Amino acid sequence: PEDDIELRRISLTNRGRAPRTIELTTFAEVVIALPAADTAHPAFSNLFVQTELVPAHQAIVCTRRPRSGAERPPWMLHLMTVQGTAEGEPSYETSRAAFIGRGRSAIDPIAMHRPALTGSAGAVLDPIVAIRRRVVLAPDETARIHVVTGMAETRDAALGLIEKYRDRHAADRVFELSWTHSQVVQRRIEATSADTQLYERLASNVLYANPTLRAPSSLIARNRGGQSGLWAYGISGDLPIVLARIADVAHIDLVRQLVKAHTYWRLKGLGADLVIWNEDPSGYRQVLHDEIMSAIAASDSLLDRPGGIFVRRSEQISDDDKVLMQTVARLIIADSAGTLAEQLERKPRAELSPLVQAGPRFPYEHAEPSAVPPATNAPGLAFARPDLVDFNGLGGFTPDGREYVITTTAERRTPAPWVNVLANPWFGSIVSESGSAYTWCENAHGYRLTPWHNDAVVDPSGEALYLRDEDDSHVWSPTPLPVSAAASYVSRHGFGYSVFEVSERGVASELRTYVAIDAPIKFLVLKLRNRSGRQRRLSITGLFELVLGTVRAANAPHIVTELDTRTGGLFARNAYNSEFAARVAFLDCSEDQRTVTGDRLEVLGRNGSPARPACMQRARLSGRVGAGLDPCLAMRVMLELADGEEREIAFTFGSGRDLADARHLVNRFRGTEPARIALEGVWAHWNRTLGTVHVQTPDRAVNFLVNGWLLYQVLASRLWARSGFYQSGGAYGFRDQLQDAMALVHAEPAVLREQLLRAAGRQFPQGDVQHWWHPPLGRGVRTRISDDYLWLPYATCRYVTALGDTGVLDEKVAFLEGRMVKQDEDSYYDLPARSDESASLYDHCVRAIQHGLRFGSHGLPLMGSGDWNDGMNLVGELGKGESVWLAFFLHDVLVQFAALARRRGDTGFAETCTTEAARLRGNIEDHAWDGAWYRRAYFDDGEPLGAAASPECQIDSLPQSWAVLSRAGDPERARLALDAVDRRLVRRDLRVIQLFDPPFDTSELKPGYIKGYVPGVRENGGQYTHAAVWTAMAFAAAGDAARAWELLDLINPLHHGNSEAAIAVYEVEPYVVAADVYTNPQHAGRGGWTWYTGSAGWMYRLITESLLGIRLEVDQLWIEPRLPPAWRDLTVHYRHRETVYHLQLKNLGGSVSRVVCDGVEQAGHGIPLRDDRQDHHVEIELGGS
Repeated sequence: PEDDIELRRISLTNRGRAPRTIELTTFAEVVIALPAADTAHPAFSNLFVQTELVPAHQAIVCTRRPRSGAERPPWMLHLMTVQGTAEGEPSYETSRAAFIGRGRSAIDPIAMHRPALTGSAGAVLDPIVAIRRRVVLAPDETARIHVVTGMAETRDAALGLIEKYRDRHAADRVFELSWTHSQVVQRRIEATSADTQLYERLASNVLYANPTLRAPSSLIARNRGGQSGLWAYGISGDLPIVLARIADVAHIDLVRQLVKAHTYWRLKGLGADLVIWNEDPSGYRQVLHDEIMSAIAASDSLLDRPGGIFVRRSEQISDDDKVLMQTVARLIIADSAGTLAEQLERKPRAELSPLVQAGPRFPYEHAEPSAVPPATNAPGLAFARPDLVDFNGLGGFTPDGREYVITTTAERRTPAPWVNVLANPWFGSIVSESGSAYTWCENAHGYRLTPWHNDAVVDPSGEALYLRDEDDSHVWSPTPLPVSAAASYVSRHGFGYSVFEVSERGVASELRTYVAIDAPIKFLVLKLRNRSGRQRRLSITGLFELVLGTVRAANAPHIVTELDTRTGGLFARNAYNSEFAARVAFLDCSEDQRTVTGDRLEVLGRNGSPARPACMQRARLSGRVGAGLDPCLAMRVMLELADGEEREIAFTFGSGRDLADARHLVNRFRGTEPARIALEGVWAHWNRTLGTVHVQTPDRAVNFLVNGWLLYQVLASRLWARSGFYQSGGAYGFRDQLQDAMALVHAEPAVLREQLLRAAGRQFPQGDVQHWWHPPLGRGVRTRISDDYLWLPYATCRYVTALGDTGVLDEKVAFLEGRMVKQDEDSYYDLPARSDESASLYDHCVRAIQHGLRFGSHGLPLMGSGDWNDGMNLVGELGKGESVWLAFFLHDVLVQFAALARRRGDTGFAETCTTEAARLRGNIEDHAWDGAWYRRAYFDDGEPLGAAASPECQIDSLPQSWAVLSRAGDPERARLALDAVDRRLVRRDLRVIQLFDPPFDTSELKPGYIKGYVPGVRENGGQYTHAAVWTAMAFAAAGDAARAWELLDLINPLHHGNSEAAIAVYEVEPYVVAADVYTNPQHAGRGGWTWYTGSAGWMYRLITESLLGIRLEVDQLWIEPRLPPAWRDLTVHYRHRETVYHLQLKNLGGSVSRVVCDGVEQAGHGIPLRDDRQDHHVEIELGGS
C-alpha cells in the first residue's frame, strides 16, 4: 500500500526424496498506456516503449519515450528474487516475438523450449518483461520466490524500488501492511471480510459480464437504443454500469450493500456507475428515495458524476430507455430476487449436443515441439520451388507475377504475417498466409464484423474453418491456423483472392477465399478430394467471432443472433452501434443440412481456444442463438466422399443494409454456382483494371510491380479497404487518398474524379479541411496541419491535365460547418454539419490556395501543427514556425493552378498565383538554403531545423527532392542538395533511403511526437518509403536517370525478399510496398507496416512516369522514357477505354527520335488516342540518326 507495486510470493516445497531443480519463468506484456490506446492500435503504441536490463539487481525497467516535451512517462519495473538455493545466472527477455515465437501463443511459447532467455532489450518493438531463474530444492526444503512488478515516476525511483524489494524483509512487510490496509478499508466502509469477498465477486461480474446477472435475453433483443440514449439521464456509458432495482423500502439494506461495494471498488481503482432505480409503486416513493439518499450520504460516493451513483425514478424513464439501460448494465440486482449473495449464486443452464464417441484428435501438438526453435533462414529447412521466381525459401512469384506462393508447415512459418487485402468499395477482408482473417463492412474501423488483432507474432483470428473425420475424430484446418495439419501448406495470394492447399490423411483440400466485386459478401469455397482409397465421412465447421463495431468487448454484449426462418441463414445485429444499427451480418452455406450456434462459449469452451475448440467434442452444434451470449456465427455441415470423389462447399459471410437486404444477399449467393460466378467477376475486374498499362522490360521485378501489385495495393488497400494488417484505419485521409487516386489516371480515372469531389465535401468555408474522417457520417478531425488542403488543387490539376475533363471544375459541392480550431488546441474531433453554402470544385481549390497563403517571418508558409510529416507537430505549435518543404510544394501548386486558372479565363487569380510563386521562390533562396542543402523548417522561435548546425535531423530528404520536383530550387543548389542526399541519406548497405539523419533522440529539440519513436524507426530516421520514392523521382527529374534506377532498385520490395538471407532481415511481405524500413541497429533493414501506405501509388508513378515516361494528355499519349543503357527493347500495352495500343520501343541511346503509329510517323512524337475498339501498333525509337 505504500508503493505502486504488486508482489507475488511463490512457495515451492520438495515433497520427494531426491533433490529437484525447478525453473521459473515470469511473463508480462508491457503497455504503459491507457487501455483505450493499447486496444485501438497496439502495434503503434508499442513502438514508443524501450526496455532496459538491470542484471546487477536481477530486474528489468521499461518506459515510454515521450511524444512531447511536457510528457513525463512513468517507469515500469519487474524483479524476481529467490530465497533458497538458486542455480546459475538469471536470464531475461523483453521481446515478445523472441519469447512467444511466430505462430505460437503464450500457452506454449518457444522460450519454454530454450535453455535460457535471449537477453534482448532496448527498442524491441513489441515489449514484454520475462525473467527466468532455476531453484534447487533438497528433500523437504521450501524455497520462496518473490515477483515484483511496479511503477515509478522516474528511472531512479524505479531503481530505488528494485533495491528496496530485493530485501526479503521488505516483502514480508508488504504482506503485513496489505493485511493492515485491508482492515482499515473494511472499518472505513463498515464491512466485514465476508462482505469484501462478496464485493470482489461482484467486481468480477462487472469486469466480465455474467449472462445470469444481466438482463433476460428477450429484453436485450428488444433494445434499439445506443449509448447516446443514456446521456439524457446524465450517464455517459463510458464506464461499466451496475443497475439496482428497488421497489420496497424494507429492502434498503440491499442498497446499502451495493453502495458499500461501489465505494470499495472505487478505493481499489475500479470505476463503475451505480444506477439505482426507485421503483416503489406506492405513495411512499419519496420515503424510499430519502432512504436511498441517506445510504449514499453515509458513504463518500460521488453523486451524478462519472464513476459515481445515479438515483433515478423509474416512472420518469421511458420504456425504451428502460430496455436500453438494462441491456447496457453489466450487472442487475433486484430487491425481488433475494439477497446479494443469493443472486450471485444463480447458475446458468447448459444444453449441449451429445459428445462424439472418440475425443477429438489434433495432428500437431505443441506439447511436444522441437527443442530447437524454427528459424526462417536455417540451412536445409528451405522448401525447393524452382518453378517460382525470386523464391526465398518460403515464398516466390509465379512466372507471370500474378500470384505469390508461400509454403509453410507448423514448425516453419513466415517471419511476419504475409497478407492479402480482399476488398470492394464497401466491404473487405484481410487474410494472412496462415488463414487468419478479419472482415469489415463500410468502415474497417467502425464496423468490423470480426476482430482485428494487430498481433504480428501470434496472428490470432476470429475466423476459422475446421475439418473433422467423423470416423476417428481427427481434426485439422484447411489453413495453417488455427489447427495445423501435419503436412505442409501452400498459400497463394492473387489479385482479389487467396488460396490454401493441404492434404491430410488422404483428403486433399483447396480453400479459395475472395470478396465479391459488387456486393458486401465474402466467399470461402472449400474443394475436397478423397484420395484415401476408402469412403470418408467429414464435417466442416465455420466459426466467425462477432464484433459488429470497433472493439469486441464493447459490442459483444449487445449482439443478437438468430436463425432466419425464411432463408435458413444465421443472422446477427447490433442495435447499440447506432451508426450501423440497421445492418445485419449473416453466415450461410451451400449445403442445406447444417447445425448452427450463436454462442462462442459453446464453440471454444471455457478457457478454450480456436486451436482446441470444445465443439469438436460434440456431434453437432446446439442451435443456441439469441441475446446475452458470447456472440459468434458458427455453422457445421456433414458430407460423405466416396473414394476419388470431389465436392465443393461454399460458405458466405457478409452484411446486409438491413434484414431484407441480408435475406436478398443470402438467396442471391447461395450455392457453388453463384460463388463461381462471383469469382469470375473478381478475375474480370482485376484483369481489366491492372491490364490498362502492361509493360515488358528486362527487369521482372519492375514488371511484377507495374503490371499488378502496386496498383492492386493502391486500389484494394488504400482506396477501398483503407486498412492493412498493421493499421485498421477505415477513415479517409484528406491528403492520403487524393495522392493514391492520382496514380489511377490511366486505370481508373473515375475513382480520382470521385475522390476530388469527396475531398471537396470535407472542406470548411475558411479553406481548411478535415485531416481525416470516418464514413458514413463523416466524424473526423479539424486540425492546423498545413498541407492537407493544398493537395486538392494539386490533384485537380493532374486530373484535368490528364483527362481534359474540365466539367469537373463546375461540379457543386457543399462545405462543412464547424467551429474553428481554438488557439490552445491543435485539433478537435467532431461531427461537422453540412453547410448550406456550396461552391464549384474550382472555387474549393481557390479557397484552399488562399488559405495556404499565410507566411512567417522568413516569407515561408506557416508549419501549423505539421505539414506532410504529421510527427513534426510542435515545430509551429505557437503559429510562427515555417516549413521549407511546404514552400516548395506550395510553389508547385501555384504554378500548376495558375495555368489551369488561365485556361479557365480566371486571369486575376492566375496572376495572383504567379506573383505569389515568384515571391515564394525568392524567399526560399534567401532563407532556406543552408550552404550544402535546403533546410527543413524553422521553429516558432526562428531556430532552423534540418541545418548542418542542428544536433539532430541535420538533413531531411523532403526539401531536397521537392526543390527539383517543384522546379522552384536554384538548379545548381538543387544539384548540390541531391548530392548531399546521396551522400548522407542513401544507405546502400541496408538498401534504404533515410528520411533524415541523424534521428531525434536526446537533444533539446522538440519537433513533436516523431521524437517519441525509437531512433531509426518509422519517420524518425528510418526509411519512410513515400519520401524515398520522391528522392528517386527527383534524381530522374534532374536528369540523373542512372541514379534514379539505382535508387528504385534499392527500395524495390522484391529485392528485399528475393533470397533466404534477405527475407530473414526484411521479414515482411516482399510483394507489396512497406511504408517504412528501419535503420535502428537492432532492426536494421527490417520492413515496417506494409500494404496501407501511400508510397505504393507514388512508386507506380516513379516507374511509369519518371522512368518509363508514360504521360497522358487528354487524347494523346506520350512516351519519353529514361532507360538504362543495357535495355535495348521495351514493350508497353496500353488500353484506352476499349482500345489497345501495342507500343514497341527500340533503345539506341538518347531521347525519342521517331514515333510511328499504324505505319504513320507522328511529327510531334505524341500518340493520338481514339476508342475504335481496334488494336493499334506503335513503334518508337530512342536516339539513332
